Amino acid sequence: MLNLQQRQSLQQRLSPQQIQYIKLLQLPTLALEQRIKQELEVNPLLEEGEDELEELLDEQAEDDQFDDVLEAEDEHAEDDYDWEEFLDTEDDLYGYKAAVDHSAEEEQRETPLVSVSSMVESLRDQLSFLQLNEQEDLIAEQIIGSIDEDGYLRRPLESIVDDVAFNQGIMLSEDDVETMLYRIQRLEPVGVAARDLRECLLVQLDMLPEEVPGRDVAIEMLTHAYKAFTMKHFDQIMRRLGVEGYELKDAFELVQRLNPKPGEGEFTASENYITPDFTVRVEEDEFIITLNAGNAPELRVSKHYHNMLEKVVADKKKGRASYDGETQQFLKSKFESARWFINSINQRRQTMLSVMHAIVERQEEFFRKGEGSLKPMILKDIAEMIKMDISTISRVVNGKYVQTEFGVYELKHFFSEGLSTDSGEEVSNKEVKALIERIISEEDKKKPLSDQRIANMLEEKGFHIARRTVTKYREQQGIPVARLRKEIVLS
Repeated sequence: MLNLQQRQSLQQRLSPQQIQYIKLLQLPTLALEQRIKQELEVNPLLEEGEDELEELLDEQAEDDQFDDVLEAEDEHAEDDYDWEEFLDTEDDLYGYKAAVDHSAEEEQRETPLVSVSSMVESLRDQLSFLQLNEQEDLIAEQIIGSIDEDGYLRRPLESIVDDVAFNQGIMLSEDDVETMLYRIQRLEPVGVAARDLRECLLVQLDMLPEEVPGRDVAIEMLTHAYKAFTMKHFDQIMRRLGVEGYELKDAFELVQRLNPKPGEGEFTASENYITPDFTVRVEEDEFIITLNAGNAPELRVSKHYHNMLEKVVADKKKGRASYDGETQQFLKSKFESARWFINSINQRRQTMLSVMHAIVERQEEFFRKGEGSLKPMILKDIAEMIKMDISTISRVVNGKYVQTEFGVYELKHFFSEGLSTDSGEEVSNKEVKALIERIISEEDKKKPLSDQRIANMLEEKGFHIARRTVTKYREQQGIPVARLRKEIVLS
């Protein structure tokens, strides 16, 4: 038996403009520039440009007269759209712009970045001096094209052989690929295209002069006692290799100076740069906070298309149509899209500045003195200060950077939980992490401190922290466990 019921409920849905604003809000400076370029390409009503003051005043006067004419609506017009309401806005239309901040360093806007060759290009340039034949050059291209971003070659050589056979119709052996891989691994940076860490380190050792202290023992250690090396079982290594403590110490310190990831992050088409979204500086004891516009252009609604819209309204009052319905629909939708986009850009700017001002106010001591002055702060604190939703603060903070007098920091750096000391003072957990790092840096490397011992030492300093918390903070800083921090100390 069917039972029909009627239920009434309230649902909150975001408008297209709100969705657009949210998406723009989470974009960092460089991504915003790309998004603006995309919008300029798809919407002809948007254009770049900055109006002169006189022109703006003239345009505003024209718009005022235009609004007066539009007050009498033509009831007999057969237009599907209410063009009067559509164009009746407090903003001047073709002077309707997205605001852009211009800092004192305006000349940087036109300064091009230095061209930097990618690692792939560098390897190809070096191969050009090796006088390779056609087959060797083909193998080298396949290997270089298979290198991961961290500089390692993780594809099996068999797959490279199959690729050459399938794409070029040339049958190779794995030995052919291995021979070329040997040569590539000894290009700069030495160790690139290694298949694992041990091979990477061994290649670098192989390229060192024989007289380098510890070289031969290091090669023996990585070849015959690699697992013991990773576990820092020094006694076992000395017994297996038949070496003295000072010989092992030289070898171990040599390996520590090698590069575990040669070419990391350089196998991309272009270099990655951090472009700060904000600049905070102090002038005459006052904070100057700037939202960096980068190369983002100023935006306005095209004067040419605005004139077309004016003609639509003017002809409507005379009972005729300037353009067909499809053209009018195009003008209407593109005008709305342009206006929404510019509004979203301006709203993004206001929100980001509000958040940055609140962060500076909360962390004033840091922006005046630098590291070691951070206060505990969570997203909720900023949300309450500027009366915005926590999700909005999260979008502003995520992936954004600020240039300060003490360096460039990600906005996330300023947020941390608080811990209480014996005196009742609230301190940031970042300060506790720094204290843990300092304790470990000063420990006896022959007998590294356990996490429980570090927790006890913090307790003595007035910080009540559990051992598991010390473990978490240590791991977050990339510090290994006590056993792996052990070093060879000769008596």
